[in-house]
Amino acid sequence: MDIEPVDCAPVRAFPRAWLRQRWRDLTFLHWAVAPEVVAPLLPAGTRPDTLDGVSYVGLIGFRMVGLGLGRGPGVPYFGTFWETNVRLYSVDGTGRRAVVFRSLDASRLVPVLVAQLSLRLPYKWSAMRLERDGDRLTYRCRRRWPGPAGASSRMAVRVGEPIADPTPLEHFLTARWGLHTRAYGRTVHLPNWHPRWPLHRAELLHLDDELVTAAGLPPPAGPPVSVLYSPGIPVVFGGPARLG
Repeated sequence: MDIEPVDCAPVRAFPRAWLRQRWRDLTFLHWAVAPEVVAPLLPAGTRPDTLDGVSYVGLIGFRMVGLGLGRGPGVPYFGTFWETNVRLYSVDGTGRRAVVFRSLDASRLVPVLVAQLSLRLPYKWSAMRLERDGDRLTYRCRRRWPGPAGASSRMAVRVGEPIADPTPLEHFLTARWGLHTRAYGRTVHLPNWHPRWPLHRAELLHLDDELVTAAGLPPPAGPPVSVLYSPGIPVVFGGPARLG
C-alpha cells in the first residue's frame, strides 16, 4: 500500500464544500505513543499512522468560528464556540492519512448533538473559556455531558516566534487532510482542506489534564514532545465517503 505523502499545502481534493468554518487560537500538545497502544482505539479499516515507528496523541484547544453549511454564512451563535479535542493519527487501506478523535469537548450543546447524531463523533458538552494575557494563553475546560462529568483540563502556554521551516514531525502532526470515524456500523473518511498552517513555537507553562485519560488513553509519560501555536486558518470539509 502506498501512503500519501505528508503535504503541508496539497491541492483541494473535493469540488464542493460540505461544511465551512474557521479555527482560531490553536494550541497543539503532543506526546509520543507506541502504535500498539492506540491501535485498538481506531475505527475498523484503519491503523496507526507513524513517523519513524512512533505514533502520537494530541491535545488541542482552539476557538471554532462561523461554522456553517456549504457556501452559506456561519450559523449565528451556535456556529462559534470553544473546543478541546483529544486525537490520534490514522491511515486507511487506500493510504489516506487522517486523524481519529477520541473526544471533542465543545461549549455549545446544539453542535454537540448534531455531530453525535450525524457522524457519531464523540462530542461532549463542556464549560470552556480562553484567557489571554499578552503572549500567554490559558485554556480551561470542564465536561458537563456526557460523562465522565467533571473531567477537566487547564493548559497555559506562552506563544513564541513564527516557524519559518517546520520540522518533519511538525508537518506530520499538523498537515492532516481528513478524519476517520465509525458511524452506524461503517467507517467513513471526511476530507478537509485549508491553507498552509501559520505555526509558532510555544512554551508549555502549565498543564493539568484529565481529558486524555478520560478518552481511554494511558496518562502521558512526561512533558509533550511538541508544543505549537497557530493564530488560525479557514477550513472547508467535503462530504463523507465510506471506506471500502
